[in-house]
Amino acid sequence: MRSTHSALLGALIAGLMFARPTLAAAPADLDRSLAAIVADPARPLASLAVLAVRDGRIVYEGQFGQARIGTAKPVTARTMFRIASISKMMTTLALMKLVEDGAVRLDEDVGTYLGYPLRNPHFPDRPITLRQLLTHTSSLRDDAGYSWGADTALKDVLVPGGARYGTGAMWARNAGPGRYFTYCNLGWGVIGTVMERVTGERFDRLMRRLLLDPMGLRGGYNPAAFTADEVADTATLYRRRTTDTEVWNPAGPWIAQVDDYDTKAPAAPPGIEGDVPGTNGTLFSPTGGLRISAHDLGKVMLMLIGGGIHEGRRILRPETIALMFEEHWRYAAKDGQPNGDTLHGLYHSWGLGAQRFPDVDGAGNRLVEGGHFTAVGHLGEAYGLVGTFAVDLAHRNGIVSLIGGFGTDPERDPGRYSAHTRAEEAILTTLYRGAVAP
Repeated sequence: MRSTHSALLGALIAGLMFARPTLAAAPADLDRSLAAIVADPARPLASLAVLAVRDGRIVYEGQFGQARIGTAKPVTARTMFRIASISKMMTTLALMKLVEDGAVRLDEDVGTYLGYPLRNPHFPDRPITLRQLLTHTSSLRDDAGYSWGADTALKDVLVPGGARYGTGAMWARNAGPGRYFTYCNLGWGVIGTVMERVTGERFDRLMRRLLLDPMGLRGGYNPAAFTADEVADTATLYRRRTTDTEVWNPAGPWIAQVDDYDTKAPAAPPGIEGDVPGTNGTLFSPTGGLRISAHDLGKVMLMLIGGGIHEGRRILRPETIALMFEEHWRYAAKDGQPNGDTLHGLYHSWGLGAQRFPDVDGAGNRLVEGGHFTAVGHLGEAYGLVGTFAVDLAHRNGIVSLIGGFGTDPERDPGRYSAHTRAEEAILTTLYRGAVAP
């Protein structure tokens, strides 16, 4: 891992000294190609916002479809989406700031921060660390859920004998901490709780202080605290289906799934004002609850490419970024026994709170048809949103794609060369070839 760390660190320190690039395709041509994908009657999309970075500069931004179908509000560069699991990477950026400040250590027993032992009861002698949580190797599972209200303490869910422990389905029996990769949302609830515990700050406010405000990013993890303009710019996420069942139907109406603020203003979680920070960090969803625009995700991408600098202000150290995105887990099988669940080939390599896309033919997580785009970042999928944040730090290129709703079941529309959906493949390949590829 040291050689990877050193090479990536060198690329990050190199700076932003390249000439302004030109688009590989005319913007109008790219607009038309992406608009056709959104309007495809075989797989219609409610909305789409994309962004492309080439040689360390934003070279293309495009918005298509409607952010609010009921009021025919179009997507703009200011439109914010609930970005699902891309939020995990953003949470991790703030956590790594706490690591830099010495508030937490990656290899410390997490129970030290929580104030109670956190152990898999099937492997009680193995401590669980932040590094394991960030690499999905902690032995936690989502089988018992991963989000609870303000009336629930996370301790009562995770510790045997707790009021919400149940059958202990949140703990793996087949492999202990550090031994096996299984993508787990619950781990980020624990991470959010640790962040609250060591700072004494509520998670949504902490994320504003550590990351969003220093970078001038709109939105956040708590829509109830948004300005009127931010609420107006928050997209509703949709699925197209029949009105009386959960059956997908491309000819049916668009049904709002989350953030339908045309009908009801955003509200904070019930009981939040009486919540004690560090008790239950799932309330504002460190896992998937960030609302942000593709444009502002582009700012984050440029900060990472620039070695942690945003508009002359240091957000993170370059060595922190290198550590976060270097490889900490890779899929392997020894004597027929795998060291993780790839989810149909989607997961093959992982950093700290970030996925790695090594661009291996047939691996399942290839981003662009034909390859040639090795990247790091994160994917997201929830409530109709399907998103991609992928950046090649060495070559200073990247793409952001946020789909605001599917008209057909993504599970029934598999990709041709990856574990992504066919619509995702078309968008990512079109965007990369039209704006990023030399």
